[in-house]
Amino acid sequence: MSWLDRVRKALPFQDKRDTPDNLWISCPSCKEMLFTQEYEANQYVCPRCDHHGRIGADARFAQLLDEGFTVLETPKVKEDPLKFRDSKKYPDRLKAARLANPHPDALTNALGAIEGHKCVLGVQDFAFMGGSMGMAVGQTFVAGADRAIKENCAYVICTAAGGARMQEGILSLMQMPKATVAINRLKRAGLPYIVVLTDPTTGGVTASYAMLGDIQIAEPGCLIGFAGQRVIQDTIREKLPEGFQRAEYLLEHGMIDMVTHRHKLRDTLASVLDYLGAARAA
Repeated sequence: MSWLDRVRKALPFQDKRDTPDNLWISCPSCKEMLFTQEYEANQYVCPRCDHHGRIGADARFAQLLDEGFTVLETPKVKEDPLKFRDSKKYPDRLKAARLANPHPDALTNALGAIEGHKCVLGVQDFAFMGGSMGMAVGQTFVAGADRAIKENCAYVICTAAGGARMQEGILSLMQMPKATVAINRLKRAGLPYIVVLTDPTTGGVTASYAMLGDIQIAEPGCLIGFAGQRVIQDTIREKLPEGFQRAEYLLEHGMIDMVTHRHKLRDTLASVLDYLGAARAA
């Protein structure tokens, strides 16, 4: 079936003026124009160059969890505690982000199962203020870990973040030890904590819960690091190797355990959960 036939099938009898403007999408990597329906059906992976596109919480839940999962409520925290303002007020930025996204902040949890293995799955959405870690993200992470302990199941998290949320200053940095304490509670309870690193995972998120998993899995080609490559290069005054801070480089140098294609991620997680003795859903 040609691309023209696919377009006609997707939009039968539509007037040209009614044609949606999101029928095609440009691959962020190879810039190839892709038919949006095919791109979504391929789990947001470019069929030409295999680039793994960034996706939100709802798409990730649908890809990884068995049917019948429950999206958990995001804890409420004090907003704009520092009365921060740059070119816009912080509450205005939050309002705009919430209008553009389905969930109230950058991290969302769901209770469900992966091929029968019960778990709490947390997903960070880079589309929400760069997936930045503020008090809401920290509290949601702790709530996810606590729910996993209550349900006696694993906590799996898909990270995607530019780092700490600058509008919350030191309060955002305090989420790093807060998340670390929650992970220690999971470990004391003997429950698996598994991290799936997605593009990009950087800053304070990398420096805390993103690198503390029992198993560290990364999607192909994703950016993983603390400081930016240019900052590091200017600091040490040396040229960095090709592919520095990419998943494959970190795997080669022992920082992560595996790089897994998105099409195989669900099966890989199920195998890891089974190996770690995760509880099965009733």
